[in-house]
Amino acid sequence: MPAHAPESDPLARERSHLAASRSALRAMREDVEALDIRDVTANWVNAIVLQAQIDDRIKALADLSHTPLFFGRLDYLHAPGAELAEGAEGEQFYIGRRHVHDADGDPMVIDWRAPVSQPFYRASKADPQDVALRRRFGYTSGELTAYEDEHLSDPAEAAAVSKLLQQEIERPRVGPMRDIVATIQPEQDEIVRSGLSGSVCVQGGPGTGKTAVGLHRVAYLLYAHRDRLARTGTLVIGPNRSFLHYIEQVLPALGELEVKQATVDDLVARPGLEVRGSDEAATAVVKGDARMARVLRDAVRSHVTAPTEPLMVVRGSRRWRVPAYELAEIVEELQRRDIRYGAAREALPQRIAHQILVRMEQAGEAPDDRVQDAVARNAAVKAAVKEIWPPVEPAKLVLRLLSDPEFLAVHAEGVLTADEQKLLLWPKPYRSVKSAKWSPADLVLIDEAADLVERTHSLGHVVLDEAQDLSPMQYRAVGRRCTTGSATVLGDLAQGTTPWATRSWDEALTHLGKPEAVLEELTAGFRVPREVIAYASRLLPAISPGLAPVSSVRETPGSLTVTEVTEADGLTPAVIDACRASLVHEGSIGLIAADARIPDLGRALLDAGLPYLSPGEETTAESRLTLVPASLAKGLEYDYVVLDEPAAVVSGEPDERTGLRRLYVCLTRAVSGLTALHAAPLPGALAPPPA
Repeated sequence: MPAHAPESDPLARERSHLAASRSALRAMREDVEALDIRDVTANWVNAIVLQAQIDDRIKALADLSHTPLFFGRLDYLHAPGAELAEGAEGEQFYIGRRHVHDADGDPMVIDWRAPVSQPFYRASKADPQDVALRRRFGYTSGELTAYEDEHLSDPAEAAAVSKLLQQEIERPRVGPMRDIVATIQPEQDEIVRSGLSGSVCVQGGPGTGKTAVGLHRVAYLLYAHRDRLARTGTLVIGPNRSFLHYIEQVLPALGELEVKQATVDDLVARPGLEVRGSDEAATAVVKGDARMARVLRDAVRSHVTAPTEPLMVVRGSRRWRVPAYELAEIVEELQRRDIRYGAAREALPQRIAHQILVRMEQAGEAPDDRVQDAVARNAAVKAAVKEIWPPVEPAKLVLRLLSDPEFLAVHAEGVLTADEQKLLLWPKPYRSVKSAKWSPADLVLIDEAADLVERTHSLGHVVLDEAQDLSPMQYRAVGRRCTTGSATVLGDLAQGTTPWATRSWDEALTHLGKPEAVLEELTAGFRVPREVIAYASRLLPAISPGLAPVSSVRETPGSLTVTEVTEADGLTPAVIDACRASLVHEGSIGLIAADARIPDLGRALLDAGLPYLSPGEETTAESRLTLVPASLAKGLEYDYVVLDEPAAVVSGEPDERTGLRRLYVCLTRAVSGLTALHAAPLPGALAPPPA
């Protein structure tokens, strides 16, 4: 359609293009479904692989009825000398979640990740980027309902805030997290489109869209570097299963089905080792300290024993002798190379065999590689290797460190204090790896030890969300999954709620092995109303001094209510009434409370005839209320939040600072409105509430 063609009924014409695009997408899917792999290959192995690829392609071409196939349009001006949109003079491009073409191969919808789509997010009056007109579309349940135009090349038209953009940001949330592809802002787009080779750390306060930016970056990288990432793999790491369930539909909605999701606990899980224990905060802090890597490294290397006896190898009628000093030289050389313990152990018999082959050649024989391999497998050589460089089982090593005070003291000397060593030791040692009550932090230690023995498989790109809550040892566990790849690190220092929470991104990135990562800060808030984020930001001086507060672009009068409940009225009945009042509104409702209050509130909701969901369960039009423990609120969002007893949220944590950070998280989960109810006095920074 020409860029300046007359439009008697623009909305009807756009609806017609939407219908035609849906038909074209359906035809693309039917073409793939009609493929017969028997026409391509007769090899059954290749057939299985090809069929799996076809099935994935069919899924990627699904038309999601509840989401728009395109959300914008660019009309290019292509002024003389312009570098953008070569060959696109006078053309229109519809911008959507995936590419759609007609029967002739001409594009009907352009993937948002394509270079020609970039000006949709970055063009402005000051820098129109060869765009004459940018059109945004409004949708309801996937159907086009409105449009809005910006004439970027017309200096007479004043720049204005997009109402459709604002409505899309504020649209009620029911179900899992949705993508933000229609509302990506210029500063977010720069992060999304940053290259694969570099790592990025995004510091972003509540509502700045850092999680969505990270997920969209994965989708962009898969588009721009699909072949490479198909070989090396991608992974999204979240803080817990509820969070992963909440975000799991974002990438499929963008046509990406192959990205794996996991928690850090999933990464370090090992067959046969069950987490059945927990650590006191002080113990967990020591176990998560980066110094533990030095202790483990020393403990692993301590298994190597300097040879004191010569080695005699018998082959046929000949005896070949390797003196102890030569064996010691081989061992010292392997240790100097600083390679993995297991790799050095595998190299040792070959090095010994090589010394024997040298003697064979000096005696006039002509041995080849097969002889060297045979010598390396000789019983005497194998016995010597077992004695000098015995195998190390990571779990047994950690079991011994946590059970044997003398063994720990030897390898922690000069690294951990005596008090820290006492914290590490189990009160009652366990007899075996299987009987031990491992804690999550213990499995991270085992993972570190396993990497010292054998290199961990590395992926092409890893996204790490809610990173501020990781310990240095957890950062190391994630970092070794992307030693040869890149990372996107997402977090907010103010929301760190673990005793070992990250103090600075420079420190965290060093532990991750990505000290060169670029630090980006998102300070413009799009989700949390200005009144709510300003109230929560009163806590920042106490929880994260020097951190810039989020500046929300949304002013929503009446979005914040802070109410003191008298003893006569009762806190729980008031909370139930607040939930009923919130359910009058459209969208999702979250009742957030201290973990200890959840059982009582759950019973009260059921007694009041208000069924509820647990975090991670998908909200629907019929079931919109979720009861959320404060410990699981991070990363989630609801249209309306009822917050029960802020003081209980604070007192539920090991210390006041962590408690205030947990409260900051809970206060900033609301998209449209927050009602905070309290019987106990509010934390000092929050009282009295704003007028």
